[in-house]
Amino acid sequence: HRPEKYKFVLDRINNGEQVFVICPLIDLSDKLGVKAAKDEFEKLDKKIFPKIPIGLMHGKLKSRDKERVMQNFLDKKTMIMVSTPVIEVGIDMPNATVMMIESAERFGLAQLHQFRGRVGRSDKQSYCFLFTESAAAETIKRLQTVVKSNDGFALAEADLEFRGPGEVYGIKQSGYRDELKVAKLTDYIIIKKSKTAADEIIKIDAELNKFPLIKNRLKKFEASVHFE
Repeated sequence: HRPEKYKFVLDRINNGEQVFVICPLIDLSDKLGVKAAKDEFEKLDKKIFPKIPIGLMHGKLKSRDKERVMQNFLDKKTMIMVSTPVIEVGIDMPNATVMMIESAERFGLAQLHQFRGRVGRSDKQSYCFLFTESAAAETIKRLQTVVKSNDGFALAEADLEFRGPGEVYGIKQSGYRDELKVAKLTDYIIIKKSKTAADEIIKIDAELNKFPLIKNRLKKFEASVHFE
């Protein structure tokens, strides 16, 4: 259905509206997802929308360059912004009415919900398209959950149900499904006890040198997760 959606996007642009395209972290070696965003930018710029000015936003840009990219979009000098998940926070572009998310299955459901909240900030009708390369029934079921629900809390809970704690950040955490146990978001007592225990541990040793097992687990986790 891509050609159909691309035509729809072009119609929106010709109507003076703007578009976000979000690209995920594909390769663990590319921790800021820059390659995926650049590849998508090249495809759209050269093949799909060669006559449309397109901007590129990613985490390796210097602050002044990020500001320039955002200002160009705000001033409608660019009509499409291709971005890594940095777009999730801190950007308010009321003229953006279309959100296209590539490899949507790689993102958490609550994160997808936050992405689509970046459009529809005016009185114009807004649209969010979730693209996936996977035809797996479970993938489709997960993404349909986003379509059916507008409750971020419920979507975060559903994500733990669907994917388990090891994959809630969009990339598979090998081994974490069995090693780390995450309470349901509604298990307030367990969560409160866990937070109290964590606070006590930090008071004893903020560097966690006295807690090597916890420190090693956290290092593995931080090395695998994309927090941009």
